[in-house]
Amino acid sequence: MTSITQSMLEAIETELQHQVARLDQPGTKPFHEMLTYHMGWTGEGAGPLATGKRIRPLITLLAVSSVIDKEEKQESNDNYWLHAVSAAAAIEMIHNFSLVHDDIQDNSNLRRGRRTVWVKWGAPMAINVGDAMFVIANQSILDLIEHYPADMVVKAARILNNCCLDLTRGQFLDMSYEERNDLGIEDYWPMIGGKTSALLSACTHIGSLLGYAKEKQQEAYRLFGYHLGLAFQVQDDILGIWGDEALTGKSAASDLVEGKNSLPVLFALGKNGKFANRWKQGPITVDEVSAVSALLEDEGGREFAEKMSEEETQKALDYLKEANPQGAAGEEMLGLANMLLKRKQ
Repeated sequence: MTSITQSMLEAIETELQHQVARLDQPGTKPFHEMLTYHMGWTGEGAGPLATGKRIRPLITLLAVSSVIDKEEKQESNDNYWLHAVSAAAAIEMIHNFSLVHDDIQDNSNLRRGRRTVWVKWGAPMAINVGDAMFVIANQSILDLIEHYPADMVVKAARILNNCCLDLTRGQFLDMSYEERNDLGIEDYWPMIGGKTSALLSACTHIGSLLGYAKEKQQEAYRLFGYHLGLAFQVQDDILGIWGDEALTGKSAASDLVEGKNSLPVLFALGKNGKFANRWKQGPITVDEVSAVSALLEDEGGREFAEKMSEEETQKALDYLKEANPQGAAGEEMLGLANMLLKRKQ
């Protein structure tokens, strides 16, 4: 980990704790504890594994620092990105708000190896925890007013809130698809565009905005984040069926057993062959996973998904090249993109 990445991650964690501390009041300390637990700071198993990697806020600050044109900035020192740390915190709070609600909707018992908030405190309390995170995110983005002109703060807040609406669209599609067996590949992209790409594109868009990038450069950064999200999700679909359980930390059987309409599955359903016939018969059992995943691979599901992942990866890297990120932050952003896009776990 380089010094700039380490400095950014430390600043992000400090700012997140500062923002969440809005609830650290005499009457709401137990409520505050629910948020600090989910964020990975307190409770059993607290620590780096429980906090997550903070990739989204890190990408946001790297985008701020990597913009080439710094003439309009108040200062040009290497730590200018500190002015945007409340926006990075807002991004991470939105991510975690969605996770708390997703865990309830998906009936998930564990998050990063620990009991989820709804399991620990009940669904009603967990809904309130997610709501609080959403509100804190919006308060956090407005804290930019300390360092940026009002029109830029409004634009950053608009990008963030548009992203949130896209997240709910993607989640709606995901949940509404669960009981359907008439879906095609054309139904897949709008779903992951909302669930995965919306937030990553907001990271790079807001980051470049706060780095004073021009409109054309902002759009290149935004599209980099969007296609990064698409490629990342397709890879996740592949790993969810054929990944190495020792590396992914989750069962490769889960996606097929849970009946997820992932890209390999939708491709094979379109072939209307043996896999489609079995899929339409009902839930797949754990004992069937090996045979069904082999059938899915034989009918081209894996090959197609890998091809789509490669195409989206290339689009993301092309837009990143167009964005032309500079300096140490630019190198870190490229390295982070390569890590995400070429992951094997």
